[in-house]
Amino acid sequence: MKTFSTLFFSLLSYVMFSQHTVTGIVLDTKKTPLTGANVYVDGTYDGGLTDAQGRFTFTTSATGLQKIVVSLLGYESVDLPYTVGEEQLLQITLKESVNTLDTVVITAGTFDAGERSRVSVLKPLDIVTTAGSNGNIIAALQTLPGTQNVAEDGRLFVRGGEADETQTYIDGIRVAQPYGAAAQNVPTRGRFSPFLFTGMSFSTGGYSAEYGEALSSVLLLNSKEEEVTERTDLSFMTVGLGVANTQVWDKQSLTFNLAYLNLEPYQKLIPQNITWNKPYQSLSGEAVYRYRFTSGLLKVYTAFDYATFDLNQESINTPQPTRVALANTNGYTNISFKGSVGNGWQLTTGASFGHGKNQIDLEQDEVYNQENAAHFKLKLRKSYSDRFKWTMGIDHFITGFKELFSNATLRFSSGYDFPLSAAFTEVDWIFSKKVAAKIGARFAHNGMLKETQLMPRLSLAYKFAKNHQFSWAYGTFAQAPRADYLKYTSALQSERAAHYIMNYLYTHDRQTFRVEVYEKAYQDLIQFNTPTPQFNSDFTNRGSGYARGLDVFWRDGKSIKNLEYWVSYSFIDSQRNYRNFPTTVTPNFIAKHSISLVGKYWINDWKSQLSVTQVLSSGRPYNNPNESLFMNGRTKPFSNLSLSWAYLISSQKILYFSVNNILGTQNVLGYEYANTPDANGVFNRRIIEPTADRFFFVGFFWTLSDNKKDNQLNNL
Repeated sequence: MKTFSTLFFSLLSYVMFSQHTVTGIVLDTKKTPLTGANVYVDGTYDGGLTDAQGRFTFTTSATGLQKIVVSLLGYESVDLPYTVGEEQLLQITLKESVNTLDTVVITAGTFDAGERSRVSVLKPLDIVTTAGSNGNIIAALQTLPGTQNVAEDGRLFVRGGEADETQTYIDGIRVAQPYGAAAQNVPTRGRFSPFLFTGMSFSTGGYSAEYGEALSSVLLLNSKEEEVTERTDLSFMTVGLGVANTQVWDKQSLTFNLAYLNLEPYQKLIPQNITWNKPYQSLSGEAVYRYRFTSGLLKVYTAFDYATFDLNQESINTPQPTRVALANTNGYTNISFKGSVGNGWQLTTGASFGHGKNQIDLEQDEVYNQENAAHFKLKLRKSYSDRFKWTMGIDHFITGFKELFSNATLRFSSGYDFPLSAAFTEVDWIFSKKVAAKIGARFAHNGMLKETQLMPRLSLAYKFAKNHQFSWAYGTFAQAPRADYLKYTSALQSERAAHYIMNYLYTHDRQTFRVEVYEKAYQDLIQFNTPTPQFNSDFTNRGSGYARGLDVFWRDGKSIKNLEYWVSYSFIDSQRNYRNFPTTVTPNFIAKHSISLVGKYWINDWKSQLSVTQVLSSGRPYNNPNESLFMNGRTKPFSNLSLSWAYLISSQKILYFSVNNILGTQNVLGYEYANTPDANGVFNRRIIEPTADRFFFVGFFWTLSDNKKDNQLNNL
């Protein structure tokens, strides 16, 4: 018994005397004690929590060099080496985590919408449920500040820039031909259905060094990364039919849609301001295939469409209308992969190929043109911490364009081949939850124009209060001249612009308010000395211009139950001396003041969503040859009130009505003047007006799925 007692007390003494005490204090960067921090020896159960004074004490049986780990919710975890047995008071400082929702986000020049957006100005639903948009992503974006509503064109005009100054990307890969077929003063629309996309980022300026060849803005569309349920969507519309289907397997999924559009019923019911010989018709389709590997996601996106129409276009300069018949064919394929490649690196790579051709008949003249465009991209990104991320990558663009004009007496061909290579690098540096920066540069070499450009980019953000922040952005941008010029000459330089942006943002509890002021300085714009660009024009890069303005956006989903609305206002002062302008003036696509009001109200008793959109803008410039000053005229203000109503017959059946310009406002988009004066010395004119004063749409949408709850409300 004595032997056992001696052994027991010997072992107890050994355990007691082999225990070592670890003490210390945990503070934040302002030396304030942190309560509840977890402090422990890595690989053991030895540890404890800090008290109200930030102090901790615990014992451990570990010996030698160990690792102490300290963690607390809302702060970055730290680990530090510690030799057990040394008598020292540990003082440990934790930094606030920047991987939380209240961390500053750079927002200058950018509107985000999507499931992963940190500061979402629009929701994914908003992109396609806006009255008047009729499922057109571009039309919905035209309710945001910074855009111009050029109704006779239909494309995106951003902050004094022409439509081709905006580039479109799908999953980070460029789309060379993002718009459908169109004729002069007949608006086009975006090619892509919102059905396949989960979010977007629309930059009105100052965008990342990752993107180039755009003087004004970029539109980034993100296709869905995964599907979890199989479903079929059927669409029966006054303008056509549509079907979509999703199939899901273990690691892969496939989504596709097909649509046939025919505007003949609409054109027969609603008076038209032009004469249609053959209504607009199109057949289109899209598909996304996804395969999820252990370390990444492969996506293959493909789209095609074929469209035709035939109309008579009036002109003040011809006694009879001119017949215009157009057939457009377009195809686009995009392959992308995003995944991890070890050591904290993330790889994004992909390629796209676009093919577009037009067959145009103009009375006895025929025009055939074709564009083939490819984009190859490789991007690497490494997160050294939550605070510091480095991105680098390369791009290569190849564009081939050719055009053939012919009639009974003449045959003329033109075209070009355009290679461009670029490299970019950028760091995202979050100094604290209140201060962040994005610093980068883009280097591009144009093989056709034989020039090299270095374009720096800088964005900063400062969060000065819980729901308030400022952002700034600066960048230089370059873009090759458009095909209208390059098909005749390569003795040109890229056009250039510099952006300066300051942004204030308030966001809290479904309310967002942002104000942005900006300035753009244009250099090396193209000038020519003929009425239109042609083979014998004298092209130069002597043009210049500027755009400066104020954009205001307010969104409120809180004040009134079941109502969400937003208001956009834009003021712009912009002038250019380019093309064949004799002096510096405001171009005809710019309205100095623009206002949009969008409201959406859910009526639960009616199982309905009502939406209203009111667009107003001041008059746009036009040139009146009867006056001495160039571009001195102004059209009357533009107004368009649109309404839509979505009624849920059942959870999977929707009846949808939409009317654009319900008041039938007689909008004037501009004037065409005679080339020569009449006997009294007066240049006569005719009004350029919309193709129709109203557009109406009725559709029935039916979803078939196993859960009996999915529907197409998100896509209307």
